[in-house]
Order: sequence, then structure tokens, then C-alpha cells
Amino acid sequence: MLWEIPTTARPHINSIKSALKGAQVLVLASDPDREGEAIAWHVLEMLKMEGALKRGIEVKRVVFHEITKSAVTRAMESPRDVSETLVNAYLARRALDYLIGFNLSPVLWRKLPGSKSAGRVQSAALRIICDREQEIDAFQSREYWTVEAQLSKDGARSTMSARLTHLNGEKLDQFSLNNELDASSAYKKVSETKLRVGSVKKRLVRRNPVAPYITSTLQQDASAKLGFGPTRTMSIAQQLYEGVKLNNDEQTGLITYMRTDGVQISPDALESIRSLIGTRYGEDYVPAEKRVFVSKVKNAQEAHEAIRPTDIFRLPSSVANVLEEDALQLYSLIWARTVACQLEPSVSRQVSVDVVDDHQNMQLRASSSSISFPGFLVVYKDVEALGKFTEKFQDDDTSGPISDLDQLEAGNSLMLSEVRPTQHFTEPPPRFSEGTLVKRLEELGIGRPSTYAPTLRTLQLRNYVGIDKRRMFPETRGRMVSAFLMHYFPEFSDLAFTANMESQLDDVSAGNALWKDLLREFWPGFHGNVLDAMKVPVEKVVEMLEEVLAKQFFPSTGPGAGDRICPSCKEGKVSVKLSRFGAGYFFGCSRYPDCLFKASMISGEEEESSNDEDSDAPVAQWSNIARPAKVLGVDPATQLQVLMRVGPYGAYVQLGEASKKQKPRRTTLPKGVKSEEVTLQKALELLSYPRELGKHPAEGTPIIVSIGKFGFFLRHRAIIASVPLGVSMEDLSIDKAVEILKGKHVSRRGRRPRKVVAKETDSESTNSSESSPHDGDLSPQHNGLVYQEEQNTQVSQEKQKRKYVRKSSQDSSRERLSQNGVLSNGSDPVVKKRGKGRPRKNVAASELILAQGE
Repeated sequence: MLWEIPTTARPHINSIKSALKGAQVLVLASDPDREGEAIAWHVLEMLKMEGALKRGIEVKRVVFHEITKSAVTRAMESPRDVSETLVNAYLARRALDYLIGFNLSPVLWRKLPGSKSAGRVQSAALRIICDREQEIDAFQSREYWTVEAQLSKDGARSTMSARLTHLNGEKLDQFSLNNELDASSAYKKVSETKLRVGSVKKRLVRRNPVAPYITSTLQQDASAKLGFGPTRTMSIAQQLYEGVKLNNDEQTGLITYMRTDGVQISPDALESIRSLIGTRYGEDYVPAEKRVFVSKVKNAQEAHEAIRPTDIFRLPSSVANVLEEDALQLYSLIWARTVACQLEPSVSRQVSVDVVDDHQNMQLRASSSSISFPGFLVVYKDVEALGKFTEKFQDDDTSGPISDLDQLEAGNSLMLSEVRPTQHFTEPPPRFSEGTLVKRLEELGIGRPSTYAPTLRTLQLRNYVGIDKRRMFPETRGRMVSAFLMHYFPEFSDLAFTANMESQLDDVSAGNALWKDLLREFWPGFHGNVLDAMKVPVEKVVEMLEEVLAKQFFPSTGPGAGDRICPSCKEGKVSVKLSRFGAGYFFGCSRYPDCLFKASMISGEEEESSNDEDSDAPVAQWSNIARPAKVLGVDPATQLQVLMRVGPYGAYVQLGEASKKQKPRRTTLPKGVKSEEVTLQKALELLSYPRELGKHPAEGTPIIVSIGKFGFFLRHRAIIASVPLGVSMEDLSIDKAVEILKGKHVSRRGRRPRKVVAKETDSESTNSSESSPHDGDLSPQHNGLVYQEEQNTQVSQEKQKRKYVRKSSQDSSRERLSQNGVLSNGSDPVVKKRGKGRPRKNVAASELILAQGE
């Protein structure tokens, strides 16, 4: 591998070379992980190559896992040499990523046009998302029922809820009651049975705090509690690490290094945390011994300590005036987690009551829990420290009152007040959020803390993955890439392969394996796969994609195989095709050129598939064409069907069918309205838009309410304003609409009005407080506004002064060339030919002059 210094790094190398002049010792103190060791090695090698490292200079490599005075002092007292094994592990990782990425990507360019890249960690993350989507697609919901009873002790007013767990002497599992008939039978038996308390169990449950934040857990919690994606989280954490100017006007870092997989905290910081806990929450909350955590991350390097505040006594509320909202939220999250990890465990009291009948054929269970000692949960209720963020950080177990279950004893008879059977359906596994995907990658041992955020960002930029309601789903292109890699590179797209590669790199770090042997073992098989994949005909790739992604490409709309029948000619078969010039894949009819039907495979790429084919071919999105319209009902006024359809830009409602003479009335669903929740009444209401809300009180012109992609909006003349989400259409009045139209977040259609200077006359000066409802009104009759002809003339003259024109030295008169190359006096310019190209105009002895006064 050949290395070169980037332009941005050259000043730093020069600074080090200058500092070396006259020095006796060179200290390399970069991070103690593989990348840090590589930085020290690179600097040393560059200095040697450029002759800056003179004889007699001693080179020391020092490492410290925390930036404290004691840690740095200890490191300086025990220097070492640059670790060859860590450098080799770095070289192996760089070589592997280069070989995989730069050999896989060209295969994708040729076999899947439009697909930009593939990589070791990136492909593994994409496969995890695609595998989960396949689970969701294959999932079949199952029905099940539960029976709950409301019970109370004799003479008690309050009731408790108990769920049926045993029936006819047998324990019920999730699907024992799988239909309404079985549920009704169980309901009848519970309703007709006398119940009593069979047993009461009480116990104390201790819950320990979790470890302080590392990169992955910070990203997970920020996603779950704050709604931040990994990229946003790391960007804000970087700002906190670099610091802000506090009251002393000095730049102060607020947190330790944020790219770490170590859970340890420095001894000095632990003492500070325990001191804060004792003074703020009391000695009862301080554990007898310091709590030490062990990393659960596979192949963790633990080069840095956990993410914590640099000064634990710097409460979030004390920096609220210098931090922006997002930064304050993240700092509060880190502060609370750091303090909590050294607090006593929380203690909960749980009560479980088994309710039985006299014959022991039926059993119900009721349970409750309450906090008897909050322990570490006390920090999440510290309003003085966390301010308004306490609600976001609340734990599920932070509340729970003791119910009447604590008063029950075995043998107590119970009164039955209500029995309620409830229908349920199993749900598919949820899609990954960015936080849960990071957790999954961490569990599998894939990637490193610094790679998670850029990897997920790359998947989105490549249009492989999309995000909807903070959940990640594979785009069509992402599914195609994942299917291609799994089919033609099964060994290298396997999740176990990527995780095992991380373990082998750790063996190199430990000195148990040679890095070039690792590459020698990897390269032949991978390179052979690349060569084989390049030889695969495109037709074979098309067949593979149709087979693997058949359910997505050709969604089922009913029984039979009619899903792929061409919607245009009704005779041909829809199949995947590659455009003539390799721009991308699209769906076309098998009867081409007799049938010119085409449909886009990937949303937003209609142009790719239509540029090189007949322009008359209808282009749409096949996934939407294949989905039939849903009939919501009939409009009483027009007797036309009201339909729900899905188009390239989302779901919409439509009145009647389209015809050659006219298009039907359509309205898109506003943001927040789900298609499955739209009824006939709701659809007719949506179809009534746009409609006039009323007249503007000052101008008498109509104010129109319309529906857009992002919700309702108002339009008055050229001004458009969105209706706030909290305002319902029933409560929207004319006065409220005028107020919204005067707000800051409005847009204006068409050209902006010319600015007009107000000229105040003596007679008008007394009424200077009066203003027009429209500052941009250009009406000549407008009161108090007149055109400034003199100023317009002056502006025109200034523009003329700045014009440069060509002037011939033979004719000193100020004549300019017109746009067609003819002089204003009618004479022809001198034309000189230049080779075979077009002639150019060449005015003899021309010069540029500033035309003053024109």
C-alpha cells in the first residue's frame, strides 16, 4: 500500500517538523486503539521519509485511557514503542475494506445500474434490514382472545383486574382461545363461578443501574428518548466535546470523548460522582463500594473511558443558558446516566394474587408493583438538575401505587363486577429504528463505534434504505442490491462472515495471527467470486431478481396468476427489463413493441426507463398499478363511487373513474391521516377541498383552504401559509386565518412586488402612524405612496456607467455593436475565420473602455 499526505494534513506535518528542530524527544500520544496506533506509526514513518527525524532523537509512544493529570503523568512515566501488532491489524482492516468495496462496487455498476456502492459493514447492515422486511412480508397474523375480570373484596369500593390463566384445570397459552366461540364459552364460565383468593405472593425486586454510555448505547437512547438519529447524535456530541464558552469566557469541553466502546470511568471521576450523590441525594443513595462495569460488546478495544461529563458538578441546568435545546437535551441525558450508574439499586415491591374457584378448575391472576426505594431512579426525577427534560427521561418503573392487592389474604371471597373478553391479533416483528439497528450490529460484533453513524447515513444517501416514522425500511434498490449480494456472494454477505472477520482482526491485534496470512486466505475465494459475477449475463440477473423479489415486484391482488397481466393490453405479461442503454431496470410488457406499457421499478426514476424507449409509452409505478382501488362508497350527491387509490406520491381519494373527456376530482391524504382510517364520510369531506373559508375583512378577497402533502394550508392572493397542526378545520375562523397569514412562516407565489419608497408630504406627516394593509401595493392611487421618478432615473444612470462596451480606435464615436454583430451605424464588423470552427467577430484595435454618461 502506498500512502500520501492529504493537502489538509500538510500544515500539521510541517508544524511537527518545525517543533522537532532542536528537540531531544518525540512523544507520540495518539489514541490507544488500532486507529490511534496507526496515526502514531504514520507520523513516525512520514518524519523518517522526509528526513526530519535526526539521529539522537528519542521516540516514545505513550498511551492513556482518560484525559486527566494523573493518567497523563503515569503514561509519561511508562513509555513504549509503537505496537507492530496493532498497526498490522489496522493495515489488514484498511486492505479488507478497500478490496471488498472497490471490487464489489464495479460489479454492481454493471449488473445493477444505478447502484453506487457496497462494503463490508454497509452490506451487512443492509441485509439485516432486508431480512427483517422479509419476515414482515411473510408474517401471517393470528387471532387470539383474552378474558379479564374486574374483582373486588367484600365491602371495598375499588376493583382489581385479573386475567384468566387456567381453564378446565389446564393452563392457557397465547392461542388457547383463538376464536370468538371459545372466548364466549370462557366468558360464560367465569361469569357463573364464585371466586376467592387462592394465594398471595409478595416479594422485593432489586434493579441495578446500567453501565454509563458508550457510543452505541448513547445512539440507542438518544433515538428512543430524544428522537435523534445516530448522525445527529454524534454531531451534537462532537459540539459538547469541543466545548462552549462558559461564564469565565473560556472554551470548556463538557463531555469526554464520544467515540468509545469502554465502560470504565476514571478513579478521580468516580470519587466526584460519589461525592455529588452524597451531598445531593443523601448517603443512603451512595453504594458501599464503587460500581465497576464490564463491556458486553464483542471485540471491544476499550481505548477510552465511558462518555461522561468532564465535571459532574456542572448540572445541566447550570449550562442551559449557553447550550442550544438539542445540545442541552443530550448533555442532560449523559449527565443523568453517569450519575445513575453509581447510585444504589432501586427496590420494588411486587404482589401477585391467584384467584380460583371452589373446584380449582379455573384460575385468574392479578399483580401490581410499587417503588419502595427509588435508588438510581431518583436522578431521573431531579427537576432542579434536569429541568423540563425529566418527563422524557422517566423510566417505566418510576411510578406505581400500591393497590388493594396488598390487603388481600388467602381465602378472601371476591365479588365479580365485570367480565370482558378481548380480541387480539399477533403483529409482525417491528422494523429497526436507527438505534435498534446499531444495537443489533453491536450484538453481532459488526462494525466499530465510529462506523455506525456514517454507515447508516451512507445507506440513506445511496437510496438503499428509507425512514418512515423513525423506522428503517429497504427501498427497492436496496432490496435488489441485498438480493444480488446474497445470491452471487453468499459467503461474504453472510453476517457470521463479517463478525468472524472482526474476531480475526483482533487475533492480529493480539499477535496471534499474521495480517498478510489473513489477506491471503480471504482474497482468492473473493476474487474468484468477483470474476464469476462479472461473467453473469444480465438476463440471468433479471431472472434471479424476478424470482427472489416476486412478492414485492408483483404483489398479489387476488387468487390466481393474473397479477402479472399487462394492465394496458390485457394479454402480455409484465416482467423486469433493462433499458436499452443500461440506465436502469423497469417493468415492461412481453408483447413489446406491439404493447408499449412501461412502469417504473423505483420511485422517482421514471425518466431512466423512458429516455431510450418510445415516448408514447405510459410510465407509472407498477407497485401502485398492481394494487387495486378500494371502494369506500357512493357519493349521495353525484351517485359516483368514492375510491381510495395509491399513487407515486402517496394515497389519495377520488370521485368517480377517469375518462377521456375529463379527469375525476382527487384529493391527497394530508399528513397524519392513515389510509386505513379513511371512511366514506371522511373521504367526502376531503373531496370538498379546496373551498372558500370567507372574505378577507380588510380587502374583501376570498381566503381559500386547501389540502397539501403536509396538511391543510391557506391561500390569499399570492400568500400561502400552513395551518398549524393543533388547529382543527371546525375551529378555523376568518380572524384566525388572517392571523396565520400574517405569521412569519408564510410563502409568496409569483414575483416579489417592487419596493416603493414612501414620500411623506406636509399634509400627510400628521397621519404617519397610519399604514396600508399591503406594504407592496403598487396602485398609483395608494395613499401616502408615490413613485420616485428621479430616483429611478438615477439608478438607470448608475447601471449605464457600469457597462463595458467595445470601441474601435479608428472611429472614436460612441457606437456599440448590436447583438447580431452589426454596428449601430449600419457598417459591417471585420470578421476573421478561425480554422474550421465558427467565425468570430474581430473589431480592429478594439479596447474596453468605460462608457461614462451613457
